Amino acid sequence: MKIAILNDTHCGVRNSSDIFLDYQGKFYSDVFFPYLKENNIKHIIHLGDYYDHRKYVNFKAQNHNRQSFLNVLKSEGITMDIIPGNHDVFYKNTNDLCSLKELLGYYTVNVNIVMKPTVMDYDGCQMALVPWINSENYADTVKFLQNCKASVVGAHLELSGFEMYKGLKSTHGMDSSLFSRFESVLSGHYHTKSSNGNIHYLGSQMEFNWADVDDKKYFHIFDTESREITPVHNPITLFRKVYYDDTKIDYNTFDTAIFNNCFVKIIVVNKTEPFMFDKFLDRIQEHNIHELKIAESFDEFLGDNVDDSSVILEDTTQLIDTYVDVVDTDLDKNRIKELMRGLYVEACNMDIAC
Repeated sequence: MKIAILNDTHCGVRNSSDIFLDYQGKFYSDVFFPYLKENNIKHIIHLGDYYDHRKYVNFKAQNHNRQSFLNVLKSEGITMDIIPGNHDVFYKNTNDLCSLKELLGYYTVNVNIVMKPTVMDYDGCQMALVPWINSENYADTVKFLQNCKASVVGAHLELSGFEMYKGLKSTHGMDSSLFSRFESVLSGHYHTKSSNGNIHYLGSQMEFNWADVDDKKYFHIFDTESREITPVHNPITLFRKVYYDDTKIDYNTFDTAIFNNCFVKIIVVNKTEPFMFDKFLDRIQEHNIHELKIAESFDEFLGDNVDDSSVILEDTTQLIDTYVDVVDTDLDKNRIKELMRGLYVEACNMDIAC
């Protein structure tokens, strides 16, 4: 038996922007469901964060998701087991008030909402589905994991030492040693794909902000017989970043069609021919782009009077870490860094006006 695995689909992301709703719909209609139909896959496991906002769901987003996803499940006879992620629950210390229960009730014939740790039998493969772990259910969940008769875990975990986004590693969360007894652990929550030993973060299936740029996205197929998990690439890209260097590339022949229906960021490394640069920008803007950003260096304005060998230029996350390191405090500096990095990522997410 083969099962499709989704996670972190974030219905209603970016304030239910039409751009992101259409992007999600295109993933379902052009990539995900055609693959399931071609391979006769009739069951989905969703590992949490079906919705984006913990406090509410926009009616427009709910309507769009019903048409692009839930109605297809119903018409194609596809069933889904789903656990709540942290974005699906209203309170941070309990999963009781959950958007999945409130909003997916009409589809319970096709959708099974798993609110407590449960061992599921998938054609002889015992998989433990583990909802978001919080202060209320932590002790019961640990006891369940220590005693359950399952070889595979599907969960929405916050584990320390794994990348949340590409290049941004978590420094807090649960110790992964709790899961060492299992053959494999498949988890949502972190949006970049990574593995360490038996633990596999699957990453989000779609791009939601600039932290996802150049980070390939996949949904996955789990084979209950071989226990293999196969990534299936989502080729639809929403964010495009280009390092402009006209000493190496002739931008008069650059294919700007790749920017269609994308957010575009041009980072200028070398610009020796301003006319070619302006024409390049003109050609980009002939396409239906969502936004164009240009980042240029202003090194030419720096003279010897400001030359200081003691000044080191760092990226934003390095600056955050450096600042925290010199602060005089007894608090956990790694935890402070993590919180400030999280705020930085949120700020990046709000950077696009949709």
